[in-house]
Amino acid sequence: MTPTIASSLRATAAVFTTLIIIFPAIWGGFALWYQIPGGQSFKGLCVVLWGAFSFAMLIALWQGRIALGVIAFTVALIGMLLWWTRLTPTNDHDWADDVAQITTGTVDGSRVTLHNVRNFDWRSQTDYTQRWETRDYDLDRLRTVDMIMSYWSRRAIAHMLISFGFDAGTRVVFSVEVRRQNTQAFSEIGGFFKEFGLSIIAADERDVVRLRTNVRGEDVFLYRLQLPQQAMRSLFLGYVGEANSLVDSPRFYNTITVNCTTLVYQMMKRIVGRLPLDYRLLFSGYLPEYVYRVGGLDRRYSLEELRQRGRITERARISDRSESFSADIRRGIP
Repeated sequence: MTPTIASSLRATAAVFTTLIIIFPAIWGGFALWYQIPGGQSFKGLCVVLWGAFSFAMLIALWQGRIALGVIAFTVALIGMLLWWTRLTPTNDHDWADDVAQITTGTVDGSRVTLHNVRNFDWRSQTDYTQRWETRDYDLDRLRTVDMIMSYWSRRAIAHMLISFGFDAGTRVVFSVEVRRQNTQAFSEIGGFFKEFGLSIIAADERDVVRLRTNVRGEDVFLYRLQLPQQAMRSLFLGYVGEANSLVDSPRFYNTITVNCTTLVYQMMKRIVGRLPLDYRLLFSGYLPEYVYRVGGLDRRYSLEELRQRGRITERARISDRSESFSADIRRGIP
């Protein structure tokens, strides 16, 4: 082997091992910041110490002490991973009011009783009247399923809600929610690092839709799904089953893998069989394109026409607290 080739191999190995340290080091810093107990000063100190240790191992690596740099960092990383795997979700926190309860359900034939259905009267994001109710539904009278997409910033990211309609005009909306503690604000980055719990909330449409259009100022679109009756029932029961499971087996929310889109995808996959994987399952704002592609929307209309007709933001703001809120927001939607 010539000196030039040997030098190139050493440089390549140094770059490779450097990356092996840098990426876990960055992950570890975020993990400590979001999960180590204590105030921000203590969290910051832990992150600084971890960063200093990681940098020292890189220096050792660059000085040719590969065994010290790689082995010492690997041992430290294994210790951190063991700590990370022992972080378990719990339902025992002082939760924010809007996710303080988890919806549960009991099923008796075609009749379903939902407990802790949220029906807040929102005046602002901080001023509201709390109501958690028990409601009964007859799945034999289930007629429609609507997908509601709420956008608050980027086109690629949206929150999805599923609204079930019954022939008496009754509706209930299921929402997979980030379960925040009272002192927490939502963070997309924190969602990667076990910062939040997972919650499934059933809510009155005037609560959960009006909150987003009239109180938070989000832009909301409604699409009518094309599902057979049995699939609608199965999806409803899927939500109930997932919600019930969170009582005994709480889960962490994850920005990518466990969120409002991926849970519904998994439920639908169990109902209708194989569904194609697609990048739009990760970028939830583009989910209507995916649903249109797999035949879940009315193909007599273009997707853009369904989007234009399905924009309910202004109709919701005009209807506001009207008793006919659900009918008002659906006017003109095919």
